[in-house]
Formats: sequence, structure tokens, C-alpha cells
Amino acid sequence: MALAEGQRTALKNLARKHAGEDVDWINIADARALTDLGYAQRDRVGWKITPEGIAALAALND
Repeated sequence: MALAEGQRTALKNLARKHAGEDVDWINIADARALTDLGYAQRDRVGWKITPEGIAALAALND
């Protein structure tokens, strides 16, 4: 899978956020790109990683 560096950073930050950690801001353009790929979603409280995003991040770390 080919993600831009900013998208990788956003995906990692979303995973850290999902784990309950404090994270830096998430670049909106990168988060939208992740949403288009199904790796993130936007709700009333902000961006969240999806199960597909968690799997994609695990694949990046292999």
C-alpha cells in the first residue's frame, strides 16, 4: 500500500488517539484521504481510525 508520509503520520496519530493517548493535530487533507481509503472516519467529536485503518497500519509495520 502506498501512503504519503503525511497520511502515515495521520494514521499513526489516529491509532494513538484510539489507544487513549494524547496526539498532535491531525492534518485535515491527510485525514480526508484516509477516509477515502476507508482507514478513518469523521464523527461529531473528530477523526477516528477504522478497523481497516488499524489493519493497514499493522501491514505498514510488517
